[in-house]
Amino acid sequence: MTNNLPHPDHDRGLEFDLSTLMSRRSLGIFLGAGGTAAALAACTPGGSSTSASPSASAAAATASSASPTASGSAAATASPSPALTRAIAECGVEIPQETAGPYPGDGSNGPNVLEASGVVRKDITSSFGTGTAKAPGVPLTFTLTLLDNANGCVPLTGAAVYAWHCDSNGKYSMYDTGLENENFLRGVQEADANGQVTFKSIFPGAYMGRWPHIHFEVFESMSNATAAGQVLAVSQMALTKAACEDVYATAGYGSSAQNFPRTTLQSDNVFGDDGGIYQLAAMTGSAAAGYTAGLNVTI
Repeated sequence: MTNNLPHPDHDRGLEFDLSTLMSRRSLGIFLGAGGTAAALAACTPGGSSTSASPSASAAAATASSASPTASGSAAATASPSPALTRAIAECGVEIPQETAGPYPGDGSNGPNVLEASGVVRKDITSSFGTGTAKAPGVPLTFTLTLLDNANGCVPLTGAAVYAWHCDSNGKYSMYDTGLENENFLRGVQEADANGQVTFKSIFPGAYMGRWPHIHFEVFESMSNATAAGQVLAVSQMALTKAACEDVYATAGYGSSAQNFPRTTLQSDNVFGDDGGIYQLAAMTGSAAAGYTAGLNVTI
């Protein structure tokens, strides 16, 4: 299958939709890669990449009062990271259920990378197996914190996340012309004791009709993920306007610089219902040094 200009996101069928409408609960907006605290980024459309949103600031102020159930959970470490503490404090906003789009690579629409040996990895910048390409671009490290809302927002230790996104030109491995035999920018990680998964990648490009984003699916366990089993949640993480403008002004993102101004969070066919407020990552960094992004996913 080829991918030529817009990438319309399509439904994956009634059976899939029913199977994924499970216990997804909420998400907040946090920043913390590998359990390290960092400055909050803007969490509202068009905000600065170094300022915190009102909700994030309030959560940071009340982080020390996280629920006893969560802080006492055996799933959490003895000394939770500041990012995890804040994530627990922010727990309670329902995460939007989204389409996985036409290029998931999970077997629901053509090829299935989840069956390939080597898909479980932190660094997803290069292809693995028979693939040889490496995706160029501004470095991006992103972390998702998975929390179980039904049990007091305790970390979902042992859950698994499959994440994927387009390259700097807005193209998807496994689908676009010339990339059918590549599988870069796709990978699976198991959540640690803090419920966190971290991926090392590159900043995605912007293509016609979509705001820059990262897809992810959450599974009960690693074995469930690599078997393309039951999905607990499907959603997308939106990147901040300030970070996109910074990155797309650099070499290698020429098409993204042209496409990005043509779509807003409000006009995006995924984030447009609420402007992406519940899926907008917290971000810090620069195009020169690379970016870090984070999102809380409460299920």
